[in-house]
Amino acid sequence: MFGRRKRTDPEVEEDLDAEAPSDDASDVPVAETSSAEDADEAASADEDAEADEGDGAEKSDDAEPAADEDDDVDAYRINLEREDGPFDIDEVDLDADDITRLDFGSLVVTPYENMQMQIQIDQDSGEVQSLLVVRDNSALEVALFAAPSTGEMISQIHQEMISGTEAQNGQAAVTEGPLGAELHRVVPMTGPDGQSGYHVSRSWLAQGPRWLVRGVLMGDAAVGEELDSTGQLLMEFFCNLVVRRDERPRVPGDVIPLKVPDELRGEES
Repeated sequence: MFGRRKRTDPEVEEDLDAEAPSDDASDVPVAETSSAEDADEAASADEDAEADEGDGAEKSDDAEPAADEDDDVDAYRINLEREDGPFDIDEVDLDADDITRLDFGSLVVTPYENMQMQIQIDQDSGEVQSLLVVRDNSALEVALFAAPSTGEMISQIHQEMISGTEAQNGQAAVTEGPLGAELHRVVPMTGPDGQSGYHVSRSWLAQGPRWLVRGVLMGDAAVGEELDSTGQLLMEFFCNLVVRRDERPRVPGDVIPLKVPDELRGEES
């Protein structure tokens, strides 16, 4: 796709004809599974780490964050080359195929068959902050952030997320994943029934020209050393993301808002 080499695992190939959600775009229903029921809690579990990202960022779009000399994140490949995606809009030709996509302004999404999505909207600004895509008992949260024009900030974010996880009495570690360095988190939580449990996630970070996209895999697909077929599908969804960053100056770590596609706005009326 896009003239780049993509994964073509026959077990996870899907019909990519878009199927727009049928209900209100700001609260598209999610499958009634245990992972979907915990989706809001799962997203909340990462909010502290996200806040740390913004608070710990340098206050210049061109600044290069300082790396901790004692960390071992550099032992793993940081996904800067993005050979398998996600892609910058200048790296692809979206008119070269007839695939139906959803245009969220700063982010272009390629849906898979029967895709279910929640659009996370900031109640104060009304802006779309992130997307939550659900498949079976798993979910992938996608958010877009500003990044410096020079230097990579993934290592710094990893360290801030690790610190945030440990502050929640959880465990976190950077390991080698299919897209390079990925962060595994296990955070204690209380379920809807009051029983204690754990929120398990895997975070993928890819940095492009003045942007960084984060995908947080949750639920069954996040458990285990190898990705199952659902995890492979959600990873392919992540890899097919296309970023269209505007020229507005932003502090590295700030969320780049998305907008609801026109075809989904039509369903709101």
